[in-house]
Amino acid sequence: MRDQIAKYAARLVADRSALPGRIAFAAHDDVLISNGNREMAKLCEGVLSSLSCLGLVAASQSFPIADFLVRRAPAGESRIVPRDTETRTFLHDIPFLRREELAGDPTRRIAKLLGNRKGMIAEGLGVVAAGTVTVEQAYINYSSVFHSTFVKYLLDVLTDGFLLRGEKEAFDRFRAGWLRPLSAEGLAFRSGPIGDPGEILAEIAAVGRHTVERGLVDSFFGNISYRLGDVVYISQTAASLDELPGRIDPVPADNSSTAGITASSELLAHRRIFEAGGARAILHGHPKFAVAMSMLCEEKDCPIKDCWKDCDKVRLLGGTPVVAGEIGAGGLARRVPPVIAKPGKALVYGHGVFTTGRTDFAEAFRAMVDVENWCRGEYFRRLAAKRPG
Repeated sequence: MRDQIAKYAARLVADRSALPGRIAFAAHDDVLISNGNREMAKLCEGVLSSLSCLGLVAASQSFPIADFLVRRAPAGESRIVPRDTETRTFLHDIPFLRREELAGDPTRRIAKLLGNRKGMIAEGLGVVAAGTVTVEQAYINYSSVFHSTFVKYLLDVLTDGFLLRGEKEAFDRFRAGWLRPLSAEGLAFRSGPIGDPGEILAEIAAVGRHTVERGLVDSFFGNISYRLGDVVYISQTAASLDELPGRIDPVPADNSSTAGITASSELLAHRRIFEAGGARAILHGHPKFAVAMSMLCEEKDCPIKDCWKDCDKVRLLGGTPVVAGEIGAGGLARRVPPVIAKPGKALVYGHGVFTTGRTDFAEAFRAMVDVENWCRGEYFRRLAAKRPG
């Protein structure tokens, strides 16, 4: 258990989603154990003792997005409701406690919120997330909160501007220091078509690592596949893209094996994309600026309320089509294939980017980098136009 705690504490630092020195985990083993920042570890122990779950993480975000969102929230509000897919599917909403509500002993109040939510925000402390049966789940839930709050904050700033003292300066420091140039430089890809199953498995695992290391996906979300004849090799559901060896399923088109049971929930979408465009490689990630920009719409007086599933329009962002659609076997499996075939890339509202490669992953990876870079540039262009200087 201590090894698991050390592993996921290190991942939070490598992800750059948490501040080194401001991370703590607690877990039930034979006894209750904890590690990390002393004050936060003590809090984790107290909260975990009141919950029926195995693991807990508390960490301060590397950029204080959550605190800004809490401070920007209207008086009387006690939760944040981002509109991205990860929130709708996994988090539902993100409750928070303001600084004054944490005075004294905050453990009971935090535990109460985590009794029916996977993560919460404690102003001035950071994000606290629980894992029902594993420490890994606590890490996943923290990462989901980080992703969702990041996307919501980008959208809120673009819509409402900077509202707090020192907020713009902090955002400028984040832009200059946290954001890194995004490219595919220095990465090696196997030239396709790839005809050996062993090489396909190795390449999928390598590209999965690249996708995580370059910040194109958070947590355990995203998926990747390659088609060889009638077999689709696809990452398993809930598999971390940087730990794919042993987590890739070969699924025959006729479903003559049980491999599809553990395959990614986007298997149907991948199959239909292969059928529609003749590609061999598919990459799906959740780059943050692309997710945020996909939720911006210029439509006025639109009667559609659930844009993420009911909108039938196709918008364009820098030449990338944007469509709505539920995940899994829902609408995106119908709406993405018709629009992705020609450009080799598509955005799903609030969800992420799908890209394809005709013979290998080099084309798919570079297309995803290009989409995110365009969305970054467009975001900051719009922000500058809204708030000159």
